[in-house]
Amino acid sequence: MLKYIIIDDEPLAHDIIQELCSMLPHLQLVKNCYSAMEAMQYLNENQIDFMFLDINMPKLKGLDFLKTLSTPPKTIVTTAYKEHALEGFELNVVDYILKPFSFNRLVKAVNKVSDSLVANTITKEINSNTSTKFFVKGDKKHHQIDLKDLLYIEAYGNYTKLFLQEEMIISHEKISHYEIILNEDNFLRVHKSFIIAIDKIKFIEGNRILIGEHKIPIGQTYKSKVNKLYNT
Repeated sequence: MLKYIIIDDEPLAHDIIQELCSMLPHLQLVKNCYSAMEAMQYLNENQIDFMFLDINMPKLKGLDFLKTLSTPPKTIVTTAYKEHALEGFELNVVDYILKPFSFNRLVKAVNKVSDSLVANTITKEINSNTSTKFFVKGDKKHHQIDLKDLLYIEAYGNYTKLFLQEEMIISHEKISHYEIILNEDNFLRVHKSFIIAIDKIKFIEGNRILIGEHKIPIGQTYKSKVNKLYNT
């Protein structure tokens, strides 16, 4: 269950968002806030998963309010003003949707929140000492991957190829997803299209890395990071 709040000075906006979200059984509304100040007080005392945030509110604007939060929850901006989109994404909002919006558009935004929260959970699990396995969705299945078997990852359009000791799996996630969740002490992005397992490197020669029989190119912008592996 994902807990959320709505921050908007217009009661009608609350009614619309609440009605649409009521059709999603995994969401739970925990607070209606009609000003940024009211939301600030609530967040000081409570934990939530995400919030719907309007921009044009009296006293304290939505994005200015967001800047005051040291660790803001996942945020979906809901506004009639498209000109603030760039500033919103610079503040790491999950999505920016324009009023009036459809149910489908709201679902898309909520799914982004869910994906982001799942990625954070996986990151914590992978970076802990007690877990070396995680699940990858691909081919209508969820494959359990052991990090000890992972050789390297290759970008494949909007998908990725995970090369393991004994097989290759096509994942529905982009390579940027794995760059976020994999511990940088054990995995390194060496090219815009490749992430490699550091302990699986056989040797580095020129602008390529050999892992088993696989030759992985080193991108120019990543070369300094690769150099640090042996220039320590």
